[in-house]
Amino acid sequence: MQKSDFYYDLPEELIAQHPAEPRNSSRMMAVSRATGEIQHLHFYDLGKLLKPGDLLVMNDSRVLPARLYGEKENTGSFVEFLLLNQIADKQWEIICRPGKKCKPGARFRFGNGRLLAEILEIKEDGNRIVRFECEGNFYTALEEVGQMPLPPYITEKLEDKERYQTVYSRELGSAAAPTAGLHFTKEMLSDLQNQGVNLAYVTLHVGLGTFRPVKENDILKHHMHTEHFMLPQKTADLINQTKKNGGRVISVGTTSCRTLESAAQRCPDGLTACEGDTDIFIYPGYEFQVIDGLITNFHLPESTLIMLVSAFMGYEHTMQAYQTAVKEKYRFFSFGDSMLIAD
Repeated sequence: MQKSDFYYDLPEELIAQHPAEPRNSSRMMAVSRATGEIQHLHFYDLGKLLKPGDLLVMNDSRVLPARLYGEKENTGSFVEFLLLNQIADKQWEIICRPGKKCKPGARFRFGNGRLLAEILEIKEDGNRIVRFECEGNFYTALEEVGQMPLPPYITEKLEDKERYQTVYSRELGSAAAPTAGLHFTKEMLSDLQNQGVNLAYVTLHVGLGTFRPVKENDILKHHMHTEHFMLPQKTADLINQTKKNGGRVISVGTTSCRTLESAAQRCPDGLTACEGDTDIFIYPGYEFQVIDGLITNFHLPESTLIMLVSAFMGYEHTMQAYQTAVKEKYRFFSFGDSMLIAD
C-alpha cells in the first residue's frame, strides 16, 4: 500500500487545542469491526458497550515535563532543550535549539540555576548528549522547571500539566502522552470495575518518533522508531484468563496494542511477562494475536497510527469512519475525541 492511500482532508479547526472538560465528556464513535456500522456516543457511554469479563489494557507510562527553556552561561542567550532518552544517571540524549550554541563543553542554566547542563557530545543525527547537575533528585527538579512537550499541532498553552497525563499514569518516561487514556476519570474506572470489567496495565514509554511523518510513499520502506515496553506477569495472566473465559481483550490506545502484539511475537506459546524494545510496524495485512477491541483517538493523515487502525478495522471501514468524523465535526488528535472499535 502507498502512504497516499491513508490521506484524508482535515480542516484545521477540527484539531483539538485543549482537552475536554470533564475528561469523559468527549465524543466517542463506536464502530463495528465486522461491519463498519457507526454509533455516535460520548466516552461516558463506554460501560454500555462493555461486558462483564472484558479486560481493558492500559499504558501506565507518565509523561516527562521534557521541554526546558533556559540560557547559556556567560552570555545569557536563550536555549531550548527537549529530552529524548536517558543514557545514564543525569545523562540524556536531547534535541536542542539553536544548535549552534550547543557545542561540546557549552553550559546552560534552567530555572534560575535549579538545573545546570553541559553538552558532552554531538551525535551523527545532530542530537546532543548532555549531563545535568542539580541539588537533590533530578526528576523533582525537572518537575519544577520543565514544560509538557505538547505535540507541534497544539498551539494553546496548557494551564494544568496533569491534563496531559492519564489518571492512572505512574511510570515516568514518555515524551508524549498515551492519549487514548486521557478520556478516563478515576470514578469511571471504578464504575467499570463494579460492573465486572477488569483492568490491567502495561508500560510503553512513548517516544517523539510517534509524531515522525512517513516519508516513503511505499509504506514497507518506512523504518519505525523504537520504544521500550514492559508486560507484567499479572497482566499476562489476566489476558490469558480473559481469553480462556471468552472475554474480550480491549487495548486502550495504539501504544498498549503495540506492547501486547510485540509481547505475543516473543511468547508464541502463550503470553508471559517480558520487557524490551520494539519497533513493530502494524499495517493492513497484519494478523492480530492478542487484542479483540481498540480504544483510540483520531490520528494524523498518512501516519503509522492510522495504518495500525486500518489493520485492525479494515482499510475501507477506517477511511469511511474518518470521513464521517470530519463530516460530523469530531475533534481530532491528542486532545480530541475517541473511537471504540470492537464487535
